[in-house]
Amino acid sequence: MRWWKVLGAAAFVGVAATGVAIARAERQRRAYTPDQVRDRLRDRMAQVSVAAEQAPDQEVPPEAEQGPVRTRPSRFARRVRALAARSPIRFRRSTDPEG
Repeated sequence: MRWWKVLGAAAFVGVAATGVAIARAERQRRAYTPDQVRDRLRDRMAQVSVAAEQAPDQEVPPEAEQGPVRTRPSRFARRVRALAARSPIRFRRSTDPEG
C-alpha cells in the first residue's frame, strides 16, 4: 500500500471519530428537558449571586468601566491597511447614499 492510501484511511478514521464524539455530546446536551435546563440556570445564578455577596466590595476604576483604550491599531488592522496600500485596486468610500 502506498503512503497516501494509509494517510487517507487515517484521515477517514479521524473524521469518523470526530463525528461520533460530536454526536455523543449532542445527545447528552439534548437529554435535558427545558425545565431541567431552567432549574440548572437558576442554580448557577444563585451560586453566582451568593459568591458576589460574599466577595468584599471593590471599587472599579473608571477606566475599567469604559473598556480598554487602544493607542494604536491592532496587528490585523495594520496588515489590512498595508495590503490595501499595495493593492492595484483603490477602494473609495462612497458619498452617495445609494451606493
